[in-house]
Amino acid sequence: MAQNEAVDVVLVGAGIMSATLAVLLKELDPAIKLEVVELMDSGAAESSNPWNNAGTGHAGLCELNYTPQAADGSIDIKKAVLINTQFEVSRQFWAYLSKKGAFSSPRAFINPVPHLSYVEGEKGVDFLKKRFELLKQHHAFAEMEYTEDKSVMNDWMPLMMPGRPADQTIAATRVMKGTDINFGALTNKLLKHLASTPDAQVKYCKRVTGLRRNGSGWTVSIKDVNSGSSREVDARFVFLGAGGAALPLLQQSGIEESKGFGGFPVSGQWLRCDNPEVVKKHQAKVYSQAAVGSPPMSVPHLDTRVVDGKTSLLFGPYAGFTTKFLKHGSFLDLPLSVRMGNIGPMLAVARDNMDLTKYLVSEVMQSMEQRLDSLRRFYPEAKAEDWRLEVAGQRVQIIKKDPKKGGVLQFGTELVSAKDGTLAALLGASPGASVTVSIMLDLIERCFPDQTKGAWAAKLKEIFPAREKVLATDAALYHKISVQNDEALGLVENSPAQHYA
Repeated sequence: MAQNEAVDVVLVGAGIMSATLAVLLKELDPAIKLEVVELMDSGAAESSNPWNNAGTGHAGLCELNYTPQAADGSIDIKKAVLINTQFEVSRQFWAYLSKKGAFSSPRAFINPVPHLSYVEGEKGVDFLKKRFELLKQHHAFAEMEYTEDKSVMNDWMPLMMPGRPADQTIAATRVMKGTDINFGALTNKLLKHLASTPDAQVKYCKRVTGLRRNGSGWTVSIKDVNSGSSREVDARFVFLGAGGAALPLLQQSGIEESKGFGGFPVSGQWLRCDNPEVVKKHQAKVYSQAAVGSPPMSVPHLDTRVVDGKTSLLFGPYAGFTTKFLKHGSFLDLPLSVRMGNIGPMLAVARDNMDLTKYLVSEVMQSMEQRLDSLRRFYPEAKAEDWRLEVAGQRVQIIKKDPKKGGVLQFGTELVSAKDGTLAALLGASPGASVTVSIMLDLIERCFPDQTKGAWAAKLKEIFPAREKVLATDAALYHKISVQNDEALGLVENSPAQHYA
């Protein structure tokens, strides 16, 4: 009987998560042998594709749902600070790779775009002002500006101001150092760099059909979707970073830690504008508050997007519902994910989230005119002919067991790993891509504990001079690291990175 091919690591999915983890592992141990397996014919074809996400370099600068307000009126900024420092950790990794020449022209994937928050009504203004006063005290948000002055807002967001009622109560905050990121371009730069290193392969049009324990590791069955041929690979460690497809594969693994997890797929749509006359009047990402009763991922925003050197505007997202776990998936994905171990939590979530279900149904039923009405709250003079509907990527929100409710729906990302550290999966959605590096560092520390404390420690310190906790508390170090990252990524005038080939 033929011997299976053996590698150290198999990574399923060629999106931002697998690409980041693979390159990190190669930096930490150049001798590591790994293979990335992707179902589609290119990298970043699902959630990491630039038109399947908002491209916001999530840093907590403008997203109001990262600073929730309690019933007593108090505002919690902890999540905004965490996401901001996690994003700075991501930028350290990209800056490190740029400086060592691992990929050219960072501006092909990251561009400076101001991040604004915008609110309406006295209640909204009161919240934004209080949020600003709290955030401004933290060094990560020291550059934030606040205004209720409509002439100032006209400078900040000239597309959004004409056509508003003169007596409308509105306010905005702005941070100039926000960014727009093409996560597809970044993913493909990482994959290209990875493929240039020894003992690293990226294989497309391959479906993982089986995953079973094999001594101290795993045997991964892989089918070529074009030829139909199959092969088996033995791996010491497997990462499931396949977006919505990670859940069925995690279930297939049978690890104890996978029990009780379910998935709730939510699709999205955007209105997109490519008219240069409109686009040039809006150089910002402007986030507002979600409508009462709608989920966090429905926070409306009007975004500048820079994709392959061309600037467009996106407005949305408009939620939708399908039973597919991937944009290119099967309508059977949701029903086939139901197990004895997760049917309880899934039914509990269905019972407790009727409002969400109604919201999704109403979003799906919207006409183009109704979608334009939502846009006109942001941009009163929007013309129908300038905008078209784009279908965004699938997001599979996490359903997990809960001792009190039976099951809860969780908006965010969750890393699930086997007790012995031989398998890990990433489930969930936003702010995933922006904080990928922190999530993958967490995975490495969890699944490779001996190496991170030993042989890899010095290299980790070289790549990441400061991690989240230190960045959150040391203002001088935060500023120093942030400036170094800006320079390496070409985000300041005349920085060397702007002139890379």
